[in-house]
Amino acid sequence: MMLGYLLARAGITATVLEKHADFFRDFRGDTIHPSTLQLMYELGILDDFLALPHDEIRTLQGRIGTSTITLADFTHLPTHTGFMALMPQWDFLNFIAGKAKAYPTFSLRMKTEATGLLRDGDRVTGLRVSSEAGEEELRADLVVGCDGRHSTIREAAALPVEDLGAPMDVIWLRVSKSPDDPSQTFGNIENGRILVTLNRTTYWQVAYVIPKGTFQEIQAAGIEAFRANVAEVAPYLRDRVAEIDGWDKVSLLTVRVDRLTRWYAPGLLCIGDAAHAMSPIGGVGINLAIQDAVATANLLYPPLHDGSLAIADLAKVQARRTFPTKVTQAMQVIVQNNIIKRVLGSSPVPKAPWFLAMFNSIPYLRRFPARLVGLGARPEHIRTPEA
Repeated sequence: MMLGYLLARAGITATVLEKHADFFRDFRGDTIHPSTLQLMYELGILDDFLALPHDEIRTLQGRIGTSTITLADFTHLPTHTGFMALMPQWDFLNFIAGKAKAYPTFSLRMKTEATGLLRDGDRVTGLRVSSEAGEEELRADLVVGCDGRHSTIREAAALPVEDLGAPMDVIWLRVSKSPDDPSQTFGNIENGRILVTLNRTTYWQVAYVIPKGTFQEIQAAGIEAFRANVAEVAPYLRDRVAEIDGWDKVSLLTVRVDRLTRWYAPGLLCIGDAAHAMSPIGGVGINLAIQDAVATANLLYPPLHDGSLAIADLAKVQARRTFPTKVTQAMQVIVQNNIIKRVLGSSPVPKAPWFLAMFNSIPYLRRFPARLVGLGARPEHIRTPEA
């Protein structure tokens, strides 16, 4: 959506396909990081965006056993806003779609699913799609796969994938808020369990981290045992876990961390999770994808505008975005293998490692994770013109 908006804004004809009738999907990435808010400021749409209902997070905290640690402070970032915004992803997508529709070269086709690639020899020339009107073919100078970790586009293109592995999956659920609850987004580590609560004003969006492949075992133990586990790791939710009255109230995220070794083919490019599936650690996936979109627009606008697009131009996108992708995934793999994997395999009450305890005694240290999570390794800026 962001790429379509930026290209249309620059006068390039861009069509975005969405296979569903709307964007309403619960438990999607809802964190809008300072890097994304900065892009909206550069586009002149930040005030309109912040007029929508949202929550603002200026610090990230975690509880390890009995210790509470402030891990990141976004207020010092060199951006127009010193916070992370929490907003349902469907509101964000509808907002960007509304802005994009102001440009005559933008088209959004709902209930239209890409089912395969059109080719002329080795070159991708468009898509086979399925819609209410039936099967049809769409021709394009460039097809961009933005269809996530289970990408139809990258599978059809047979692009090579490097799997980095992930030791956990995540169960998403929601629990109503109480005035006595912690006021901020909060991570909890207790007795071999990890739970993150995202403040959504009237309710908590909860991520319950489990060892990979154990969801069926958890289901077999019963919903009451699951509720008890949630209450044990986050005692302030104990009086409301009964709201989780069935497995239909939870959603499983099968965590994958991988990346394409080549993001492109003639006439085709993958970005976002289609190019590099991210762990939910840090909530950076949506924001890294948006950075990909900005870089893609910046680099491909000139050759798309004058009709000279070549495979070398697509290679420039991968070259530009490989470094931040590798840095972010390396950070996620370190956290997965050295913290999450160890916690999920332990039973004693945990103690905060000495290096994390220093974040409370030396507040300046909080700026480093804030920059890595809030801005990323290579933040992009708007370089495309407005036609």
